[in-house]
Amino acid sequence: MEAKPKILITNDDGIHAAGLRALVQVLVSTHHYEVFVSAPDSERSAVGHGILWHASHRATCVEIEGAIAYAIQGTPADCASLGVSEILFPGLVPDLVISGINIGANCGYHIVYSGTVAGAREAFLHGLPSLAISYDWVAGKSDVQDFKKGAEACLPLIDSVLAESRNKKYPKASFLNINLPTDINHNKGYKLTKQGKCLINIGWKQITSSIEDGKNAMEITSVAGEELLSSSTPSQVPLTFKREIKGPAEPEEVDTDYGALQRGYIAVTPLAALSPGGVNDQDYFKDWIQRVTEHLASSAL
Repeated sequence: MEAKPKILITNDDGIHAAGLRALVQVLVSTHHYEVFVSAPDSERSAVGHGILWHASHRATCVEIEGAIAYAIQGTPADCASLGVSEILFPGLVPDLVISGINIGANCGYHIVYSGTVAGAREAFLHGLPSLAISYDWVAGKSDVQDFKKGAEACLPLIDSVLAESRNKKYPKASFLNINLPTDINHNKGYKLTKQGKCLINIGWKQITSSIEDGKNAMEITSVAGEELLSSSTPSQVPLTFKREIKGPAEPEEVDTDYGALQRGYIAVTPLAALSPGGVNDQDYFKDWIQRVTEHLASSAL
């Protein structure tokens, strides 16, 4: 009897997040996989590919039905790295690593910030097939059950990646970033896309305290910069600021991750570890570096 494929799960929302729990539940319920979890012990959203270099990483066993799971004091990249190291799970070499399901989409330039994508990228750096999965959660429209439906919608992709990898046909130069549309029940199917350039307009506001998550914090109506300029003596009181969304990202073409997602598709985007500079910029920079070199040489005369 052929051994079941081994899948390692991580995320950036934390081991108790609804998206991760739904993904594990769906995978376990198929009885087709062995499931392992190495995920942050608390929320680590938007930490990018950061790692805790000098800190120790405590791993605490967590009960998740059908899986062997540990909560890790670390970032998503730490969790993925430890999970595939064969130290946390002795002898485990995952057939696939999945990071998610994230609460919120990860498209375009936001991939730079994403801890979810970083978890998949870290596994990719270790030479393992990996997926990052995110759900475009919209308050008032989305429901926690959508995570389960999203996980079920990804099962054909997961099975195909495992089969292609087992047959040594799966490419080793990419990992996949998958974004699920808000109306997952009526999705238009899978669409292969490229990483777009979407960037949600995020600004700042000043508040009167730094209470966690901004709860009970009162906003200051006047602009912080105007307050500072109105006095010649800087205030000795620490200023507190909080991020806020100023507006949505600009629309994009359907062949990009964000464009396809907004049109109701499940966007499947191959990514590499590093993004090279724009192809069209190569000629410019070739000429530019030549001009800098020539200027340096003439200045030395």
